[in-house]
Amino acid sequence: MKIIHIFITSILVIASFTSCSNKEQSDQRSPEAKEQATSVQAEHDEGGSSSIATITAEQMKAVGIILGNFENKNLTATIKANGALRVPNNNKANATSLYGGVIKTLRVQMGDHVSKGQVIATIENPQFIQLQEEYLTIDSRIVLAGQEMQRQKELNEGNAGALKNLQNATAELNALRTRKASLYRQIQLMGIIPSSVSASNLRSALVVTSPVNGTVSAEFAKIGSYVDVSSPVVEVVNNSLLHLDLQVFEKDLPHIKIGQSVNFTLTNNPTNTYTAKVFNIGSSFENESKTVAVHCTVTGNKTGLIDGMNITGMISIDNVPATTVPNDAIVEADGKNYIFIQTDKVPEAPAQEEDGHEHEAGGDHAPKEKLKTRGATMNFEKVEIVKGVSELGYTAVTPVKEISANAKLVTKGAFFINAKLANAGGHEH
Repeated sequence: MKIIHIFITSILVIASFTSCSNKEQSDQRSPEAKEQATSVQAEHDEGGSSSIATITAEQMKAVGIILGNFENKNLTATIKANGALRVPNNNKANATSLYGGVIKTLRVQMGDHVSKGQVIATIENPQFIQLQEEYLTIDSRIVLAGQEMQRQKELNEGNAGALKNLQNATAELNALRTRKASLYRQIQLMGIIPSSVSASNLRSALVVTSPVNGTVSAEFAKIGSYVDVSSPVVEVVNNSLLHLDLQVFEKDLPHIKIGQSVNFTLTNNPTNTYTAKVFNIGSSFENESKTVAVHCTVTGNKTGLIDGMNITGMISIDNVPATTVPNDAIVEADGKNYIFIQTDKVPEAPAQEEDGHEHEAGGDHAPKEKLKTRGATMNFEKVEIVKGVSELGYTAVTPVKEISANAKLVTKGAFFINAKLANAGGHEH
């Protein structure tokens, strides 16, 4: 019994000694090794992704990946502002009639181009005939009034007539002459030549003409409707004199000067670019927006531009020398911008799998047939950058970390490398 007890005690002592020895061996690792192991394990547990992708020559050719270098260019610094196209009021006009009447004919439609003096519509009113009739008959009344004044004058000279009658005759003659002058002018305003008015040529319809050259932008009347002086028939706008009103924030105002160039596009159709030039800067804030209106004259091509269109404008400030890359070289991911630089670094391989076996790229676990078909490969590192001014297909960039000025970068096809890196989950096998 005593021998059995001694044997069990010996086994327990040996087991305890072995456990302590393994623990001491584990603790003898350096702090750096411990930290690295912990970091690798944590990265592996979190599924961390590598920033390096390997692309084969076949993939580069199929996708059309092109390499290039950073380029130094003078890009124009710009201020972005929203606005709208406007036609000044002195280039807008309403075609109206100076006399009330019923629309008889309407000779234009929306969008028609009209010239100054062109007939827009005709209106009818019996009152037009009455004015012409009075103008024709007033001459005979003037002749009669003149004869009566002469008779009263002769009577007064012979002391046979009253002075009051002479005065009444004189006043009547003057009143008729004034009325004739008034009718003459009214008939002219009606568009009728007074000398052409005769008993056989009384006109019942008048014409409404366009006061300016331009395009019909609105119609307010239709055939059979009644119009008067306060009722316009159509609105005519001269779009050839378009202005651009930009809303610029207070912080950007010190950079705005008269004569600066503006490139703008239509908000709903940004395919075409138009040009304008600043000619006036507002001196007051617009409503509650804390913006100031900057007025520009549209220059160059105006095809397709209409009063009231919303636009997005870029005001050119100054030429800024900068390190640039083509716009196709930049990819966006997780709200940040990146480029891909050719590198000698290799993708990180998983440090340790759960089964205790270490896997390396191109290790024994990779099929030999697949290795034979890979051919030449090239590695690219994903580098975060900060975008700057963009112009004419190039964008100024500032890398977050230092990069050699002679580094080769992907100028076309960067989206494919970024997608491959994302799909690989950060592990290159």
